[in-house]
Amino acid sequence: MTHSDILIIGGGIAGMSAAYFLAKAGKSVTVLEREDQPGYHSTGRSAALYSETYGPKIIRKMSTASRDFFITPPDGFTENPILTPRGIIMTAAPGEEAELDAILTEGRANGANFVALTPDELKEIVPIINTDLIAAAAHETDAMDIDVHALHWGFIRRFKAMGGTLVTKADVSAISKSGDGWTVTLSKGEEYRGDIVVNAAGAWADDIAIKAGVKPLGITPKRRTAVMIDLPSDVKAHGWPLVASLDETLYFKEDAGRLLVSPADTTPTEPHDVQPEELDIAITIDRLMTATSVEVRRPGESWAGLRSFFKDGDPVSAFDPQESSFYWLAGQGGYGIQTAPAMGEYAASMICGNGIPAHMTRLGITEDALSATRASLVTGK
Repeated sequence: MTHSDILIIGGGIAGMSAAYFLAKAGKSVTVLEREDQPGYHSTGRSAALYSETYGPKIIRKMSTASRDFFITPPDGFTENPILTPRGIIMTAAPGEEAELDAILTEGRANGANFVALTPDELKEIVPIINTDLIAAAAHETDAMDIDVHALHWGFIRRFKAMGGTLVTKADVSAISKSGDGWTVTLSKGEEYRGDIVVNAAGAWADDIAIKAGVKPLGITPKRRTAVMIDLPSDVKAHGWPLVASLDETLYFKEDAGRLLVSPADTTPTEPHDVQPEELDIAITIDRLMTATSVEVRRPGESWAGLRSFFKDGDPVSAFDPQESSFYWLAGQGGYGIQTAPAMGEYAASMICGNGIPAHMTRLGITEDALSATRASLVTGK
């Protein structure tokens, strides 16, 4: 029977970033991943973008706290840059101008480089846009694409190099606690022991809690669809920013001369190997054809991923209030990639009893914002 200081259940970006920082802190760590490859359900299906102005307040702070890691990762972490220039343009429909102005004001105050665009200026950048539906737009020029594979596997490689253990095909069947720690039993019979269990199981986080005899916090997996669309031969999309509607009903970005398009759907579902629905693909195409001049005769490949949320939309990174050796690291929604370095470092520091890292404290990050007992987690307000 293998014993580690820490057992992490889930080898996606949340689990592996925490594993990396825990191993760096000198802890023995075993990560148990139910699939045959880590990051299969959410991490590996993400069209990730780094923006310090995207998401709820705690997400924006965690994104800022991740900036230095993304720009200057540790030596040997990856051969390729994690961030590459992209930019993001947010479009506002008539009646949404004030909301867009508020985003520009906050973003600029936080140091983001925002340029306001008229509809005509927007069309010069992205010629296919239907400006009849747009009252105003804003271009965040320093938003970046994230190389998800480089980031995730950088954590995995460095974790293993520091002596960490990653076990795949590790479907958890039972979790029990005795006086000297936890025992996690896999469906194929192997047992792993640890002093602390970290629940980084994403959409399955509540299921893991129940198996451990811990009260679930109410996580909801939600489906997100993406479709590849071919562009006409005379449309040269290279270098376009990602374009997203302010009401979060459509976004698209150029990908190798094609468009990756999503209706930004958040359809509640059960945790499973989620696949795209025909209706969602049809909605995606209809919204793209309404927002642009692109005529879609036949969609390309499509896929779906799971984004998991708690009631108030913010993640939890904290010990369970009733079980002091069971740590929740879940509910990152669609922001797990862009916050991974900070979330992993935060979790490791809290698990090791070192409190919030100083550079996060300076950003105003508090334990309450990520706690398992915050009032908004219960009320959703």
